[in-house]
Parts: sequence; structure tokens; C-alpha cells
Amino acid sequence: MAQPDALVAQRRFRSLRQARRRGLLSVTLLIAGLVLGGIVLTLTVGQSVTAPLDVLRVLWGAEVPGVTFAVRELRLPRAIVGALAGASFSLAGAAFQVLLRNPLASPDIIGISAGASAAAVGGIVFLGLGGVWISVFAVVAALAVAAAIYLLAWRDGVAGGRLILVGIGVAAMLNSFVAYALSQAPSWSLQEALRWLSGTLNGATLVQGLPLAVALLVFGGVLLVQSRALAALQMGDDTAAAIGVAVPRTRLLVVLSAVAVIAVATAVCGPISFVAFLARPIASRLTRAGGPLLVLSALVGALLVVLADFTGQILLPARYPVGIVTGVLGAPYLLYLIVLMHRKGAA
Repeated sequence: MAQPDALVAQRRFRSLRQARRRGLLSVTLLIAGLVLGGIVLTLTVGQSVTAPLDVLRVLWGAEVPGVTFAVRELRLPRAIVGALAGASFSLAGAAFQVLLRNPLASPDIIGISAGASAAAVGGIVFLGLGGVWISVFAVVAALAVAAAIYLLAWRDGVAGGRLILVGIGVAAMLNSFVAYALSQAPSWSLQEALRWLSGTLNGATLVQGLPLAVALLVFGGVLLVQSRALAALQMGDDTAAAIGVAVPRTRLLVVLSAVAVIAVATAVCGPISFVAFLARPIASRLTRAGGPLLVLSALVGALLVVLADFTGQILLPARYPVGIVTGVLGAPYLLYLIVLMHRKGAA
């Protein structure tokens, strides 16, 4: 007796879903391996090349003359902070893009990173802040700007397109303030403000990696817990509500957690441009799968930052901050995406 068509279709669907899961797992493991490889590359290659065995000895706690300081104090903090910052930016960016169902919904485009930048530059230039106070100021400002954007975009709910437009407008105003602050800055604070704005891992320490790790664990964990609800929201608010998702609560929780992650990362190493914007589209292209792809996006972001920093410090003829390198990568893709969306809209 022939099997019913519905049963055959159900088995095919299950088989396809399992194949996609295996493919996603394979790509995730591959990118995780590449992140580890990028960290190893950063630890072994600098102004001089260090033997991998010596690197392992230093990491194990041994003192190797001529190697210990370079590996333990310079290269290791840079690699760890870079990977954590890249994962933080990308995880938050992926959450925003999925929540708002728009690839332009990145924190560095909708004004959240601009809020942290404006607060940090204003604190440096006008208030004379330094050290940890700049980071605290930047985190508070990023949260406040996110709340303002959310409230300004609210009208019987928050539509993705409206929030993006409001965010772009707020970002423009904040960037104007940054330009004004830089024009008024004395020489001794101008250099510090510009260094912070460029997005850099120079002077990174393992102590700076601690708040990044905590924010990624706590608020990133919240985002991962909400991944199923985010997947439902991709199908639309009405569909998500019909299958039991508390849409307003989920939206607010995701926004707060994503902003907290991005604020801490920006406070530690400045606004590393376009990492949050690029990671999920790359993850989606690698897997050709839908869904939030939060973990894979975080790994892609970590890889982008580690390799961009290595490129800016070692491969180019002059040393460039990591934010400059990622900006060079991200700006053309942003233009391409805008043109592509315009053509689709016209069609």
C-alpha cells in the first residue's frame, strides 16, 4: 500500500531540516576553528615571529626571555579583547537585524554606537574624563539613546522601518555633535578622542576583557534564550503572537540586552565600524539558512575583528586601527545593500 502523500512530505521536510542543522553545525565548528586559528596567528606573529612551542610555554606560565612580555602583555590581551568585542558587536547586530527584519538595522547605523561615541568624545573634550569614567559615560549614553530612539519610534508598537529612520536621524545629530566637539578640542584631548573614535585595540588589557566577557555571558545569554522567539518574530508580529510569543515583552528584552552588549563593547574599544552590520549577512551566505544565526554571527564577528586587527597591524605598510580596516570592508557592502534594496523596491 502506498504511503500517503502527507507522510512522504513530512519525512522529506524532516530530512531537509536535519541536513540544514548538520550544515549549520559544520559551518559553526569551521568558523570557531578559524577564530582559534586567528588567535594563534596573533600570538605567534608580530614584529617578530615566535615559535608556537614558546607561545604555549608562556601561556602555561613559564618565563621565556624576549617572548613573555610580547605574548602575555601585548598579543594575548589584544587577541582576547578583539575576539570578545567582535562577538559582542555581531551578536547585538544580528539580534537587531532579526528583530526588525531589516539588514540595515545595525547598531552602528541606527544611532546606538553614535550615542556612545558622542558621550565619550564629549566627556574627553569638555569634561576632561579619562580611564574607566569614559567607559561608564559611554555605556549610560548608549542606553539612553537607545531608549530615546525606541520611544520616538513608538506608535502602537515599533515598526522596523520607522525605528531605522528615527535612528538614522538621531545618529546624524550625534555625529554633528562629535564633529563640533572635535573642532573645539585642545590638542592634548583631540588625539585621545580621535583614537577612541577610530575603534582600536591598542593598549588592550585582560582586565578590559572581563566586562566584555561578563556582558557577553549575561546579556548575550538572554539573547540566545530568546532565539526561538526571534525566529518567530521573523515571520511577523501577528504570526509570532498567534503561536504564543509575547511580542512587546520579547522586543523590549531583546533591545535592552543587545544595547547592553553593544554599549560595553563600544566603551571598551570604541566603535569598531560595520562588524555588527556585516556578521549576520556573512553567516547567512555561508549557511544559506534562515533563523537568527546568533552563535554563528558572533563567531563570524570575532573572526572579522581578529583578522582585521592582524591586517592593520602586520600586513599593511603602516599600522591602522582595527576600526579603519573594518570600515574599509563594510562601507562598500553598505552601498551595495542600499542599491540592491532600492532595485527590489522599484521592482
